[in-house]
Amino acid sequence: MFNAEVTNMIIRGIGETLYMTLVSTLFGYLFGLPMGILLTISDREGIKPNKVLYKILDVIANIGRSIPFLILLILLIPFTRMLVGKSYGSTATIVPLTVAAIPFIARMVESSLREVDPGVIEAARSMGATTKTIVWKVMLVEARTSLIVGVTIALGTILGYSAMAGTVGGGGLGDIAIRYGYYRYETSIMLVTVILLILLVQILQTIGMILSDKLDKRK
Repeated sequence: MFNAEVTNMIIRGIGETLYMTLVSTLFGYLFGLPMGILLTISDREGIKPNKVLYKILDVIANIGRSIPFLILLILLIPFTRMLVGKSYGSTATIVPLTVAAIPFIARMVESSLREVDPGVIEAARSMGATTKTIVWKVMLVEARTSLIVGVTIALGTILGYSAMAGTVGGGGLGDIAIRYGYYRYETSIMLVTVILLILLVQILQTIGMILSDKLDKRK
């Protein structure tokens, strides 16, 4: 059952899964981090309250998070095909993964930044710090431990989403599990892919927790 061809396929599947997860998380934070910052500072208790901006971002985040990933994956097929020229494979899957990750990441960033002691922010404001300085040198620095934990959670969630993408030929371990475990009834291959997915999540979470522990200035 596990000949050289199957082994190579599984190894390639691990690579594709990590590729989709890491790149999607990177792009997710590229857009989700600024969105989370804007949600925090534009809130009525933020440093730059803006009711209209907050409401718009809040609605976008809520809508994005309420759409199940499989449905979002199908809805974005025309958009994905327009961007990358096809709607299947690991590279194409990065598009819906990123779209799904952005509102999720934005909410986690917002939650992390809200944990920052208001007294620290007020102290920075009283010293004449600008909004940009407060965000980048106070809020993000003070919340770095929580933000790293958020990255860890995001990686695990996006990895799970990438496995779901296997139902429509998304590539990676999820695709192998669907093709061999579901369509061909080769249970052993499916079990191996499931175990590998669990191990990948555990490895990513362990690395994230170690980093957050090292950055925790309270220890």
